[in-house]
Amino acid sequence: MSKNKTKPTEESVEDFLNAVEDERKRQDAFTILEMLKEITGLEPVMWGSSIVGFGTYHYKYESGREGDMVLAGFSPRKQNLTLYNMGNVPDYDALRANLGKHTVGGGCLYIKRLDDVDLAALRTLLEASFKHAQSKAQ
Repeated sequence: MSKNKTKPTEESVEDFLNAVEDERKRQDAFTILEMLKEITGLEPVMWGSSIVGFGTYHYKYESGREGDMVLAGFSPRKQNLTLYNMGNVPDYDALRANLGKHTVGGGCLYIKRLDDVDLAALRTLLEASFKHAQSKAQ
C-alpha cells in the first residue's frame, strides 16, 4: 500500500510564499494565508514543497489506505490558487453559488485570482470546510 508523500516539513511558509514569482498570485496567497489563520486559529505549516496547511487529521479509507492530511490548506499553483479539503461540505453547492469564478474537482477549489471571487463568500466557504474537516477528525 502506498504512503502519502505529502508530509509536514520545517520549511518556512513565508519564504515559500515570497518566492511566488507572479506578484498578484503572491498577494492573493498572503490574503488566503491571513484568512485561514483567522478562521482556524492555527499557525501554518508547509506540507511537502508546495502546500500551506493548517491542522491535521488522520484518514483511513475502506481500501485500507490511510495517512494524515491538512484540515485546511492551499497552494499558489501556476494555473490556480488551489484550496484543499473543500469537498463533502454540507450545502457545498449553495455555499459556492455566490462565490464567483471558480472550478472544483477532487475535493479542491480552484480560483484563478481573488479578484474573481467574493471574499465574504470565500470566507464562509472556508469556515464551513474547516468546521466539517474538524468534525471528521474527531
